[in-house]
Amino acid sequence: MEISGLLFYLVSVLIAGGIYAILCLALNIQWGMGGLFNAGIAGFFAVGAYASAIVTTAPSEKHLGGFDLPIPFGLAAAAIIAGITGWAVAKICVRLKSDYLAMASIGIAEILRLVIVNEAWLTNGSLGISGVPRPFAGSVQGRGSDFVLLGVVWVIVAVVYVISTRLHDSPWGRTLRAIRDNEAAARAAGKDVDWFRLQTFVIGAAIMGIAGGLSAHYFKFLSPSATEPLLVTFLVWVMLMAGGSGNNRGAIAGALGIWTIWSMTEIFTNRLPPEWITRSSYIRMLLVGLLLQFVLQKFRSGLIPERSPPIRFRDK
Repeated sequence: MEISGLLFYLVSVLIAGGIYAILCLALNIQWGMGGLFNAGIAGFFAVGAYASAIVTTAPSEKHLGGFDLPIPFGLAAAAIIAGITGWAVAKICVRLKSDYLAMASIGIAEILRLVIVNEAWLTNGSLGISGVPRPFAGSVQGRGSDFVLLGVVWVIVAVVYVISTRLHDSPWGRTLRAIRDNEAAARAAGKDVDWFRLQTFVIGAAIMGIAGGLSAHYFKFLSPSATEPLLVTFLVWVMLMAGGSGNNRGAIAGALGIWTIWSMTEIFTNRLPPEWITRSSYIRMLLVGLLLQFVLQKFRSGLIPERSPPIRFRDK
């Protein structure tokens, strides 16, 4: 019994770690490649989560939809709607410098959170959306659905990793890193800096939306508390910084490592005196912050730092 419990605990850690890996890969496109300081990750995550939940749940009078469509349609809707939201945000904010972009993205994420909480006709407000289906729910029941979802999540991680790596090694990715490192030189070379940044922000936002959709299908219930900035924005930034900004393998390694540690700290905080239990989330955040400081002291660019792709010369 203990072995089976440990196995399912490991599966749950790997599922959540995979979802965070997708978020880290998305942020790595925006920040690691493009230098865009997006501090509103929770907003795009929430948009994707609610979009997929509304599209795939059964019809309900409590919220918009549901449309009872297959899960691939839900994830596609999550990517499209989060991407459109990212485009709208980028059109307004992408010209801002990194610190101002961070403040603007935080504000927009908070606006999205307030819409989710207050527009009950759309999201059922604080009561949330229940009955979000799992992949192959009709043929796989019980704990077996965890293994199916684990496979689905990591297939998507692999797809996003391949796409991100191709983008990183492409001329588009090299131009993006040139803009990140020296915007003035890129403009002088005739590059449309704003257009490249817009594309980067939209791609990252769409991938964050897919991660949000997977999270909704994992928990089978969605409420505003599932998209708190502490659990999304803060942790994803810590994961990317610890793993290695600009390196896709570092993003995945940081996601798995930090999420495993975050999950294990719950065992420690559950043993605290009752008067400290209410502060457990802040204690866990402190422990993870101290860990990040230790990692960056030893590895200034993260565990797996960025490496420039090899330059290939064409034979004449």
